Amino acid sequence: MEIAIIILVIAVIFITRSLKVVPQQHAWVIERLGKYHGTLTPGLNILVPFVDRVAYKHVLKEIPLDIASQVCITRDNTQLQVDGILYFQVTDAMRASYGSSNYIVAISQLAQTSLRSVIGKLELDKTFEERDIINAQVVAAIDEAALNWGVKVLRYEIKDLTPPKEILHAMQAQITAEREKRALIAASEGRRQEQINIATGEREAFIARSEGEKQAAINNAQGQAAAILAVAEANAQAIERVAAAIRQPGGEQAVQLKVAEKAVEAYSKVAADASTTLIVPGNMTEVSALIASAMKMVTLKG
Repeated sequence: MEIAIIILVIAVIFITRSLKVVPQQHAWVIERLGKYHGTLTPGLNILVPFVDRVAYKHVLKEIPLDIASQVCITRDNTQLQVDGILYFQVTDAMRASYGSSNYIVAISQLAQTSLRSVIGKLELDKTFEERDIINAQVVAAIDEAALNWGVKVLRYEIKDLTPPKEILHAMQAQITAEREKRALIAASEGRRQEQINIATGEREAFIARSEGEKQAAINNAQGQAAAILAVAEANAQAIERVAAAIRQPGGEQAVQLKVAEKAVEAYSKVAADASTTLIVPGNMTEVSALIASAMKMVTLKG
């Protein structure tokens, strides 16, 4: 009975040491008698008990790593307190096990030194404007060295850039001055635009008034011309009708009678004025000649 229990225990030990289940997105490094033998992939794996052992276990997922805050000096000798976060992934379990004693510490230290080097090439204002460039340069510097450690650096992000308090106050004052300057410029631009709009409105109003006056003058002139033309046409029609009436039988005698009446009426009006001296022709044939002359003019007009 005791032998059976011992055999069962030994069997369980052999099974537990020989069968290994590796989770998804993990890689286990196996050493055989102290030497690298292979890398176990996810799933069930069989080892040689007491000969093979799991030396290292690595997670193949993307891993975020906080980079400790440090003081960096810019090109214009300004101190900056900088911290960030690094994202990396183990791509070669064997190199991650034997390429560095601690690849996480190595990556962290290299990220800090690379960040100091990149920021040292930039002026203070550029460090705030070119974060993407800083991140890309840090990733490029780390990734080149991390290949020997079986690690792929995916990206680096700066979390905070904190200058000294004196620099912060100076930057705040500069920002305030810039905002006040932009406000003054905006106000002056508004006033200038207002004056331009007023001048444009007055000019357009003046042009509209002048166009109206011009059109009114044209309309008035056309009205006067139409009136004169209407009067002339009426006079012409009257003369044509008189001429036509003269050509009718007895028309000429009627005109002579009318002219004689007008002449007598004119002499009567002149004689009625006491202050007027009236000279009557001695020969009344002159009056007949006057009437004949008038008839000739009427006939010519007709």
